[in-house]
Amino acid sequence: MGKYCTDVPRFSDAVNEQVAYEFGASQQYVAIAVWYDAETLPLLAAHFYRQALEERNHALMLVQYLLDAGEKVVIPAVSQPQNEFADPVAPVRLALEQERTVTEQITRLAALAREENELVGEEFLNWFLKEQREEVASMSALLSVVERAADSILLAEEYLARQQIGDAGADPTAPPAAGGAL
Repeated sequence: MGKYCTDVPRFSDAVNEQVAYEFGASQQYVAIAVWYDAETLPLLAAHFYRQALEERNHALMLVQYLLDAGEKVVIPAVSQPQNEFADPVAPVRLALEQERTVTEQITRLAALAREENELVGEEFLNWFLKEQREEVASMSALLSVVERAADSILLAEEYLARQQIGDAGADPTAPPAAGGAL
């Protein structure tokens, strides 16, 4: 038996692990949204509430993949998110760091699929790789706006009122999510 031999394929274990990361990202975005809400910054709050739903749906897409593959699904506990921030820029910095981390996680998962000859899994993850590129770009743009408006954060709210940053809606190419989540 090799060092990676288990009752469940490594790729399936890694997908279950990614479910935890996606739910954790969702919780972090809820915490960020609530912080902005408490600071009476409703457009920044709304942006992160939408991001939280998107990350939750990513977790449910992974769950549906496992269900479709006949693999065991393990719904994880998640770590407590960061709830306090020093200033209105800090939450967006954390969000960008989180998106970069998730991109690395998805990249490693895609590489594992390739290594284990999980061709269907690799193809499934291509959508996530494209999505992560867009997420990092949009969060980088939001960070630039918030940093420029740091001395008067209401300018960032004004910007968001005029210009959407991030996902403009449902992606018809997205994989199905467990429970039909949108």
